[in-house]
Amino acid sequence: MVLPGALRVALAQTPITVGVIYVGPRGDFGYNQAQAQAAAAIKKLPGVKVVEEENVPETVAVQKTMEAMINQDKASLIFPTSFGYFDPHMLKMAEKYPKVRFAHCGGMWTEGKHPKNTGSYFGYIDECQYLAGVVAGYTSKTKKLGFIAAKPIPQVLRNINAFTMGARSVDPSITTRVIFTGEWSMPVKEAEAATSLIDQGVDVLTCHVDSPKVIVETAEKRGIFSSGYHASQAALAPRGYLTGAEWDWATPYNAQIKAAQSGAAMPNFLRGGLKDGYVKMSPYGAAVGAAARAKADEIKAAMIKGGYSIFKGGLKDNKGSVVIPAGKNLDQFDAELERMNYLVEGVVGSLPG
Repeated sequence: MVLPGALRVALAQTPITVGVIYVGPRGDFGYNQAQAQAAAAIKKLPGVKVVEEENVPETVAVQKTMEAMINQDKASLIFPTSFGYFDPHMLKMAEKYPKVRFAHCGGMWTEGKHPKNTGSYFGYIDECQYLAGVVAGYTSKTKKLGFIAAKPIPQVLRNINAFTMGARSVDPSITTRVIFTGEWSMPVKEAEAATSLIDQGVDVLTCHVDSPKVIVETAEKRGIFSSGYHASQAALAPRGYLTGAEWDWATPYNAQIKAAQSGAAMPNFLRGGLKDGYVKMSPYGAAVGAAARAKADEIKAAMIKGGYSIFKGGLKDNKGSVVIPAGKNLDQFDAELERMNYLVEGVVGSLPG
């Protein structure tokens, strides 16, 4: 800030080429679409050129894509967005190209372990899942909710647990049945899981997989409610879509670009929630009643204000063991939550062996 104003403006608009890599199609109504929406937003920034590659598997193929972006397109900041890109692929490229910045979604960047030209960004979307659970709790008639999950990593478990806790804050008799598919994208398994849960009496369905498309469509076809994830799937379920937990990746994308253009050190660990503009809620669907809207809006306002704890003392897992002792509340930034390895009371199901 000690630089003259004109020089600051010039530095802020230093031309930069940014590479964005997706594991699936950009229009998947899910994880990749949320990242692509951020890429579309940064294309409008002065001095920013964006190159994109979709359907790149979590193999050496992504290393080749990164190298092509660096050597052919002259990219100096790359967003390898899929979970499996981080180790070893991105880390190898970061060591080979120390002048290029690599910002990964969801990886746990660690001081002293990972290169300084790498970093990770992620959002506390379990805040939105909690709010979606509140809406589901008001809406469900059977008191049985369903959650289709890919893998039992901490970020997924936080979402299952927060959704369940939000619903049970409305009615403690509500349960969430969970099915793990084992894969981020497995439409056939996702459809089978959705059908199975609906056959068990579930009347609100949500998920944490790469693309909720099949799950939301199955729920709509069977006449039950759905809650979305990653991006809005409202167009797929005009009758039954309640709300959804969405990413707003333009926030960390902008932070990384601003640092790169100004020559500032790379932000290695970016995290934030509703208050910070990293996540947002889908608009309420027509099926959401006034009481549900009012309660969810009240809690959302408290979250944005700050100091609202989802994971509070006295919390038990679904085996009856206390996982957070009485008197201890964890805020969203607490590293303990990044190591979550349990399902809370009210979740019907178990972690895959």
